[in-house]
Amino acid sequence: MNRNSATNDRVISLGSGLAAIPERLLLAHAQGKVLFIVGADVSKPTLPDFRILVLQVYSKIDISVYEVIKEIPLGVCNQWNPNHSDLRNDQKAEVNRFICGDYDIVLGMLERRIDGKSDGKSKVRKAVASELRISGVQPKPMHRVLMRLADRGGAVTIVTTNFDLLLEDAAKNSRPAVQSYALGGIPRPGYSEDFSGVLHIHGALDRNPARTSDLIVTDQDFGEFYLRRRVVADFIYDAARLFNLVLVGYSANDPPMRYLLNAVAADGTRFDDLKERFTFVGTSTPDPIGLEDWKGRGITPIHYDSAKDHSVLLATLKRWADLSAINGKKNIVDAEVKRIVRRPRHAANDADRDLFDHLIRRSNSNERVQFSSLASKQKADLDWLDAIVAIATEKDRESH
Repeated sequence: MNRNSATNDRVISLGSGLAAIPERLLLAHAQGKVLFIVGADVSKPTLPDFRILVLQVYSKIDISVYEVIKEIPLGVCNQWNPNHSDLRNDQKAEVNRFICGDYDIVLGMLERRIDGKSDGKSKVRKAVASELRISGVQPKPMHRVLMRLADRGGAVTIVTTNFDLLLEDAAKNSRPAVQSYALGGIPRPGYSEDFSGVLHIHGALDRNPARTSDLIVTDQDFGEFYLRRRVVADFIYDAARLFNLVLVGYSANDPPMRYLLNAVAADGTRFDDLKERFTFVGTSTPDPIGLEDWKGRGITPIHYDSAKDHSVLLATLKRWADLSAINGKKNIVDAEVKRIVRRPRHAANDADRDLFDHLIRRSNSNERVQFSSLASKQKADLDWLDAIVAIATEKDRESH
């Protein structure tokens, strides 16, 4: 295996018990070339996911169907016989779609049955907006840490399929202020500072409840913006050419994820310049088949233990933000270097050696001088200083 292959395969543990992150992703983030895409799980349980949202809408609009679907367990496609003999055929069709998790299709069927057409003032859309407007909701630590990681160095940029404004709220004290964009108002992907803000590719709730919000919630909406107009699909493709996309808060079968993956996969078969995509995948027990499912869809999974309400994911992202080359906390980075070099390099564990080497590999020449000085003051083993020189030499060779 050549040196570049070894670097591409290396994963870095940012701390004990945390998810191991591919170094190629960490290096891309240090260069401002990572774009996070945030899904509904980030806002749970404060706000409903797509499945719960559909249940809530039916509870307001069609109680007879609601009484049937509320008893349906998650993940029972083609394995559940609902008791819906009292329903009409069109209602039964909606129940069957719900069983299979086609929630966007369910809402589309309901809207066409109840309202006849897609309209911002339809009963279905009013019910959706009503369920998403929960007073007093505050951003969670996950929202805040994602906004820290979204800093590309000069521009804070993050994409979300969520309709809520919790990411904006998490960054309300940022200077300069973080702007919010939705659907057609989203800036075109690029490396300039103009490509910034919280980008709601499926629409966002207006802060004024009296105003109609354009939201992508039904199969017809997805068809319009992904297939007919290609607004979202073209945005995702352009972003995937420039940035490593990192998905947070999605499961493989989420309707928004299904459309996102299809948009990237369709262009990936025609073009070879798409950058690697990643997703954080939490399971309570090892699930190699589930990880292979992500890989088969063209996404590199980063696994973590989902126990204790996904606390490992939050801790991993927080640690990443603290050690970030862009806006990390210098005192924490320096403390890590001091801790690691207290032991001779040959006596350090692999995780510490890899983390030390990564901190050097991502740094510029001035930062490497500072790390060398810091290590010398700790009376570090000469092997640590030799490693700094070796990595600097390796980077010089790669740049020529």
